[in-house]
This record gives sequence, structure tokens and C-alpha cells, in this order.
Amino acid sequence: MGLSTLHKGIIERARALGSGDQAVALTDAMCAYVAGVIASDLGLLGSFPELKGKALPFFTSAPLDSLKIEGIDFIAVFERLVTLNKDADTYFVCLCALHKGRLKYETILRTQPMPTMEQVGPRGLLQFGKLSPIALTAFLFWRKWFYDIDNRAAQETGYLFEPIIANAIGGTPAPAGKSPVKRHTDKRKGRQVDCIRDKKAYELKLRVTIAASGQGRWKEEMDFPIDCRRSGFTPVLVVLDSTTNDKLVQLEKAFKAQKGEVYIGEDAWRHLESTAGPTMARFIDKYVRDPLKQLLKEAPGKLPKLTAEMHGQDIKISVGDESITIERKPRADAATDEDAMPEDVTDQLPDV
Repeated sequence: MGLSTLHKGIIERARALGSGDQAVALTDAMCAYVAGVIASDLGLLGSFPELKGKALPFFTSAPLDSLKIEGIDFIAVFERLVTLNKDADTYFVCLCALHKGRLKYETILRTQPMPTMEQVGPRGLLQFGKLSPIALTAFLFWRKWFYDIDNRAAQETGYLFEPIIANAIGGTPAPAGKSPVKRHTDKRKGRQVDCIRDKKAYELKLRVTIAASGQGRWKEEMDFPIDCRRSGFTPVLVVLDSTTNDKLVQLEKAFKAQKGEVYIGEDAWRHLESTAGPTMARFIDKYVRDPLKQLLKEAPGKLPKLTAEMHGQDIKISVGDESITIERKPRADAATDEDAMPEDVTDQLPDV
């Protein structure tokens, strides 16, 4: 029968190179691996004899660029998948996005340079004398490298988390420049929306913390449901973690004041799964909910021993009795990190 133009476009977007110089693209062999995972997840492997014994688990300690199935016709496999399950194309888009995000982060770990003395040296003044100069210098280097890779993890998760959920429930993320939700304080400006679906504008959150994010940022949060209602959309707040605090209570009241919907904790998961339908609910459970549940369940009351070692360029990180080795190929052209001067710098020293 052949693939439709729509499905051809879905494949190209799903496997295309992302943004940034560390982005990755998926080959046909990698796409075949993703298709094999989907066939296994949906109980369809009996219809794919060419994948027998080749469908590998998605969450694995193996190098992610080794997850591929060579020598099969990926397009034919994809066509069969979408014939057998009408939502398999959305499943493919979401799983490809997650796979590319994980591949990109492996690249970041391999290439993120160690900091330079120019970056971290002045910070040693705050702890000079607490350790010997050689130990303090090593500590500053490790600390900055861990900070950098964690910062990148937060950034990459932000690019990934909301769009995956939005696609899974049949909606679309809306960047500020193209958003139909306008700011009530300035109707020329759009509001970034995590997901728009059926005249509903979703704010998706893993959790709402009590930590202050600045008055301006909190006002933005509280204005969101007002902007949605005045733009003709029902505001919907989805918070996956049910831990309550004053900020969450305030936000819930703000959404309900605008005749919005609020789903927190188990209600949030149920809402996403019922909205997504049975196939994509399986995706949400397997690739979002279950991993987060396991991480929350295993959160240690007492942190185990952590060690970091360099062997040539490679880095070995051990946590308790387990370890991971990152085979390093640092980029020589990485830009140096310029720390911005704080706005209150003139308040730290007396006038002269």
C-alpha cells in the first residue's frame, strides 16, 4: 500500500537531527530498533518474524549508539506497525524523541570539557586553607564539571518532557512566538504553553516547590490561567507529584478562579492516561510514570559513597557498589563560561 505523505513526514521529523552542535540523528537501523521496541510493548512481535530475538530493552546499560537492528526494511516494519495499531505513529514519534534525548546526553557526557583555572580559580578564595592547594583545585574542577553536566541535563529534560507528554495526549506545544494564548497585560505578546488540546491550555509540572523563584517569575505562574481564560482557553494544571505546599495551594486556587481544571498526583496520572487513550497510556506508564516512581521509591535516606576518577581522558564514577565509565572525547573549541556579576555586587563592599 505504501506510506502516506503524513507518515513519511512523521518519520523524517522523528529521526531528523535536532538543534545544537551535539544533536543526533537516527539511522534506519536505529529506527528499526525503536520500531522493534514498540512492537514488543504493544504485543505485536508475532506479526514481525524479522524482529524475532532482536527486540532489545529500551532502558539498558549498553551504549545507546549500539541499539540498532541492521539488515531489515525499517519502512516496511513501520508501515505494518501503523496498520496494526493506529496510534503506533505517535508512539514512534515520542519514543524517538526520548531516544534522541538520551543519545544527545551521552554525547554531552563524552564531550563536555573539564573546566579551566580561569573559570574556577577565584572560587578557591572561599575555601582556601580548608584543603591543600592541590586537593582544593581538584575539588573545584570536579564540582564545576558536575554542575555543568547537571545544568545540561535540566536543559535537555526541559526540551523533552513537556513535548513528549503533549504528543502523548494528542496535543501540541506552543512556543511564545506562535501561541494563541496572549498575555492579558500586553495582547501583542504570546504565552508559551506546554500543551494545547481541544481549547484547553495545559501547564505540565513534575512538582511545584515552595522555593521562591523571584516575584516576577511567580507572577508569571499566577497570570497563566488569567491569560488562558481571556484568550478563550480553559487553563489546565497538571502536577505529577502530590507533595503539597503553600505555592501549590495558591496555584490551584488561581486556576480554579478562572474556571480551570486541576489534576494533582494520582489524579494527574489518571487524567493523562485517559486523555491519551490505551496505546499512548501504555507509553506514559512505561517511559514516564514507572521510571519516575522507581526513582522516587529508591531515593536514599542516606547517600552512598561517591567517587570520581580519571583514567586518561575517561571518567569512572562509582556510586556504592556500582559504577559507570564515560569514554571521553572533549571538545577543544568549547566556549569558556563567563559568570555574570550579581546585581547586588555593590552592596557587598563598603563605599570607598
